[in-house]
Amino acid sequence: MWNNATDTVDFQRPKILRIYNIYRVVLGFFLTLLTSSALRDGLIDLRNPELYESVSWIYLIINVVIALLLHRGKRDVHLFVLAALDIFLLAVLFYAAGGAASGLGNLLIIPVAAGNILLHGRIGQLLAALASLALIYLTFFLSLSNPSISQSYLQVGVLGCIYFAVALFVQRLSRSLRHTENLAQQHAASLASMEKLNQLIIQRMRTGIMVVGEGHEVWLANEAAAQMLGKPVIRGMELDRLAPELDQRLRQWQINPSIRALPFRNHVGGVELMASFKRLPAEASESTLIFLDDNTVVAQQAQQLKLASLGRLTASIAHEIRNPLSAITHAAQLLGESEQCHEQDRRLTDIIQQHSRRMNRVIETVLELSRRRQSEPQLVDLTIWLAQFVSDFALANPATDRIECEFEKEGILTRIDPNQLNQVLNNLCQNAFRYSGEPGTPRSIRIRLYESAETELPTLEVIDHGPGIDERHVGQIFEPFFTTEASGTGLGLYISRELCESNQARLEYRRADPQGSCMRIVFAHPKRLV
Repeated sequence: MWNNATDTVDFQRPKILRIYNIYRVVLGFFLTLLTSSALRDGLIDLRNPELYESVSWIYLIINVVIALLLHRGKRDVHLFVLAALDIFLLAVLFYAAGGAASGLGNLLIIPVAAGNILLHGRIGQLLAALASLALIYLTFFLSLSNPSISQSYLQVGVLGCIYFAVALFVQRLSRSLRHTENLAQQHAASLASMEKLNQLIIQRMRTGIMVVGEGHEVWLANEAAAQMLGKPVIRGMELDRLAPELDQRLRQWQINPSIRALPFRNHVGGVELMASFKRLPAEASESTLIFLDDNTVVAQQAQQLKLASLGRLTASIAHEIRNPLSAITHAAQLLGESEQCHEQDRRLTDIIQQHSRRMNRVIETVLELSRRRQSEPQLVDLTIWLAQFVSDFALANPATDRIECEFEKEGILTRIDPNQLNQVLNNLCQNAFRYSGEPGTPRSIRIRLYESAETELPTLEVIDHGPGIDERHVGQIFEPFFTTEASGTGLGLYISRELCESNQARLEYRRADPQGSCMRIVFAHPKRLV
């Protein structure tokens, strides 16, 4: 604590020393004015005018030189010599002016006080002792030639006591001020550290935070907000230029705060955002605090609840359907094996068997969906994982089916359940091959893996060379049980999207150029919270 207080005083020492030097120059100027007999008449009766004039000019010149050259804080020994020199010259002027009657002994109080402010411990009291001894010695020396001055011993003794009292008081006051200033600096450092920590926390938060002014100009935005909006945020820019949808929702909220803002996307391919607002009253103007949250997380939680309820319902329905369906299938099989069954009836039993098998596949898919386990995300290197997937897919599928892989760079990471990703990508590849040609013929699809320049998120695209999806059906392809094939269940893309959302990823459809379909997976940030 004492070292910190000393550092505080050392920091203030140049300022204190500069004020003290100015005082000494001004004092030297007024002391030299008293060398003029016209100015000192009635003020002071000099005992030795020649000595007084010489010393006063020396005092002024030395102080001017010191003020010009020694304007910075020096070490304790330098300050002690400076204060001692000041005491010595003022004591000589005290002697030349005739002793205690001149009143110049009071001028030594300032060097003693200044020395005890700038110096520490007993070295400050040594200045008081030097000043007291100097006045006592000079008074004794004056009394040898003028016995009437011997009556001034009491006044000189009182001055000596005043010097020591000033030294002790100033030292005590200085310690108290040092301690107080040190505590203030510690609190200021603590507040500055807390402010830096708060700024770091705000910048590292996954929730986007923005502060906009009364005129909808952006005052502050953290890194997460810039990433979500997909644009660099510049202080002072208009909100409608940065995010028109967000500016519109802010204006609606200002008109009616009870209305819940709808989710929005700030750019094509960006995450779906949910905004909430909070007024921050200020003295001059009113600002608004905006919170931006990735609606994918909220949608994922709602989807989990929906799937849990749907799973229990569909599991019970599928169980109830499976038993009579088994009976129908078995009865149709027995009927087909009967000798009394005609060829036309046997054809009908085949139709029953075919559609029963289709219904059974739907039931199996529904049961698999209802029994789906919770995702277990882990950090995955997509480049390594995708290379292994392509190798395994080539072994399990015909040699006529070929996958072309494009990697933007190595080491693209995300956080996802690798088993569920394998299920999603396998389904997307099977669909892509289905629309790229007939089975048994040479077919190829393309997989691109890169990091989006806008969102900096890992992105994977499965591109086929088929005719593409009809524009009339684009909005329905992710709906359950929607299919354009007679034998399809319509659950493949629905399940794939649900698996992606359970891992905070997005599955989207884009038309490929010049033809074909592109199924795009936008993965979550590798540093997202599990």
